[in-house]
Amino acid sequence: MDRQTISRLAHARHPIAAPLSDGSVAALLDRALAADEGRALDLGCGRAAWLLRALSARPRWRATGVDLDAAALTLARESAEALGVQRRIDLHHLDAREFTDRRPFELVLNIGATHVFGGLLPALAAAREHLAPGGRVLVGEGFWEREPSAAALAALGAAPGEYADLATTVDRVAADGWTPVTGHVSSPREWDDYEFSWTGTLAEWALDHPEHPDAGAARAAADLHRAEWLHGYRGTLGFVTLLLRRD
Repeated sequence: MDRQTISRLAHARHPIAAPLSDGSVAALLDRALAADEGRALDLGCGRAAWLLRALSARPRWRATGVDLDAAALTLARESAEALGVQRRIDLHHLDAREFTDRRPFELVLNIGATHVFGGLLPALAAAREHLAPGGRVLVGEGFWEREPSAAALAALGAAPGEYADLATTVDRVAADGWTPVTGHVSSPREWDDYEFSWTGTLAEWALDHPEHPDAGAARAAADLHRAEWLHGYRGTLGFVTLLLRRD
């Protein structure tokens, strides 16, 4: 079972692929969608959960999503039709690094997908290329809550320098010419809810489809992820979502 399929199944009950509650997502979007109308771009949109919520909240906004997971984009289209916003969203099966558009966007999102561009600052540089004057960027990135143990690094497949602490992360963003206008640090409860949903939803799929050829692989992936979280990075890896404007 490939990673995209595992992720898609695991996020079935938590479409926001990051440790944020519905209330936190709503509050961030309320600040990000400051204007009555505009265009939003999500570079690495997955099932386009952020964009669909934005369109539901702002009937005069349009959205564009870019992702390499074709099946996730199919689910996004189905959700858009169910919400009645399909005419206001364009979805592209494309590497986000290759996406171009002749018109800029008032809001650019990259939540938990900065790795597509090689890290936080390169992702912000890519977002800037699509950003309209006075526009905003909503970016979500990991950081170290504390010095990572060997178990945490092994569980994440990460190097110590892959993330910084929260203060350093924000300082780097500011030094790159961005002003944080609001932000949200995911709480321990948001993390636990997210991880239990991720592992539990995937494991339950395996239990409900015992005859499926991928059932064993799905269950193994859920068990491994749960162990890596509980015995590895729980309480070590944090997540911050920042709403930024250019200086």
